[in-house]
Amino acid sequence: MDLHARRADSFGAQAEAYAEHRPDYPVAAIRWALEPLGTSEPLEVLDLAAGTGKLTAGLVAEGHHVTAVEPNEQMLSELVRRVHDVRALPGHAEHIPVRDQSVDAVFVGTAFHWFDQEKALPEIARVLRPGGVLAAMWLDTDPDVAWLNEFQQLSNTSVESQRQRPVDVVAHPLFTPAEHQVFPHVHRRNSPEAAVAWINTHSRMLVIDDEERAAVNEKMIAFLRERPETSNGPFDVPLYSEVFRTVRVSE
Repeated sequence: MDLHARRADSFGAQAEAYAEHRPDYPVAAIRWALEPLGTSEPLEVLDLAAGTGKLTAGLVAEGHHVTAVEPNEQMLSELVRRVHDVRALPGHAEHIPVRDQSVDAVFVGTAFHWFDQEKALPEIARVLRPGGVLAAMWLDTDPDVAWLNEFQQLSNTSVESQRQRPVDVVAHPLFTPAEHQVFPHVHRRNSPEAAVAWINTHSRMLVIDDEERAAVNEKMIAFLRERPETSNGPFDVPLYSEVFRTVRVSE
């Protein structure tokens, strides 16, 4: 299995930690993504590559009828355990197990970079109603915060990042050109250990060996315990959510 595939398949063994320590998504970003639909009524929404339901929960809280599709059995089981009133199905972006034109919106939370867009975009178009929205969302740390930049550098590993940053939604005749917006967000952490537990749910940490992981963790903990922003009690990690939205056109 190549490195990209290993990283994509690495989350299931840590599904409980992922659900516990990954951040949620800002409500403002969800609402902006749905603006082209022009309604405040509950919508039929598909959360694709839903993981443990970090984005699913936000969509449900907004009152929408949500179907969550996730390929990893352990992640999907954790989603079902934590998020109620959701239809949860195993499946992939390249083969979505729902009917043609059955949803108003497809959301993808920090997973679009794993997709084969050549296959996934026509499949997403198939399940969307004409005028429906595809929203690809990512979360990242705020680059303007000095201590956080230093912390992120300390968290680098020997398999550091390929295809982890937001990727462009490839132009496709079934979709309008993508629009882009950025939303501020925060991730509340109760301790340095909790912040390190969050970092340990990222694929760059999951696929390295135990010795390297322990060394990186030791550096991160020492740094956070020494910084005034993070050493004493709960603290907020400044984030932003980057969102790309595009609309399904009529054929």
